[in-house]
Amino acid sequence: MSTGRKQLTRRRFLLGAGTAAIGGAAAGWALHERPDDRPVALVYRGKASCSGCSEAVGRLLESAPDPFRVVYCGPDEDVELTTEALAGAAVYAQPGGGEVRPAWRRMRSHAADIRAYVHGGGNYLGFCLGAYLAGTDPGFDLVPETVHRYLGTAGSEVQDTDDTVIEVNWRGERRHMFFQDGPEFTGAWVTAPETTVLARYRTGTAAAAVTSYGAGRVGLVGPHPESDESWYRGPGLTNPDGIRFDLGHDLVAATVAR
Repeated sequence: MSTGRKQLTRRRFLLGAGTAAIGGAAAGWALHERPDDRPVALVYRGKASCSGCSEAVGRLLESAPDPFRVVYCGPDEDVELTTEALAGAAVYAQPGGGEVRPAWRRMRSHAADIRAYVHGGGNYLGFCLGAYLAGTDPGFDLVPETVHRYLGTAGSEVQDTDDTVIEVNWRGERRHMFFQDGPEFTGAWVTAPETTVLARYRTGTAAAAVTSYGAGRVGLVGPHPESDESWYRGPGLTNPDGIRFDLGHDLVAATVAR
C-alpha cells in the first residue's frame, strides 16, 4: 500500500548525481544533484528528537575530517526510516530529544530494523537521548544494559536537569562539554575487550564509549559534542575550551573505524 511518502533505496543513496527515476513516473520523484561520493549518514528528525538537535548532529557529520552526506529521515521527511533507507547508509544517527519513554513509543516500531542494520555491519551513533535508546528496557537493545542518567549518581556534580557545562576526561585530556541530563554507561559491556571508552565523567564512569553489536559498531555519548554557540548562548553558558567539534569528530571516527 502506498503512503504517498518518498521511499529511499540503495540506488538513490549511492547514485548521488544526475537524474534517477525510482519506481517509474508514478513514483514522481527524481534527483538532480552534483556528483557526491561522500558516504551517507542517515539522521533521524522527528518528534522523538528536539528542535535543532538533528541539525546539530547533521552539521557535525558534514564537518568531519572524512565528511558525510547527511540525509534526514522521519515521519515528516521525504525519506522514511526503513530497512531500505538504512541499507544505503554508512551511519545512522539518533540525536538528542526529550524524555526516554515518550521517545521510545515513537521509535519502537523501528527497533528491529535498526538492530538488523547494525548487526549486519552498520554504524549507530547515539547522542544523549539517542544513547539512552541504545540500551534495553526501553531501547533498541544495542548494548545489553539499561542506560541510566548521570544526574544524581554518587559523586556527580550534576544535581538537576538544567543546561550546564561539565568537565570530562576525553582520552586523557581535560575537556568541557555541554550537558543536559545525559546518560552514563555502566555494566559489563563497558569493560569488554570490544569496547573503547573515549571519555569519563568526574566520577570515573563512562561518558562516551564505542562498542560492537554483531558486525556493526555503536558509538554513544552522554554530553553533547555537537553543540554549537547557540546552545550556550540561550542559557548564558560558556565553554572554557571554546566551541570545538573535535570530540564529536573523534566519536564518529572511532565508531566507523574497522
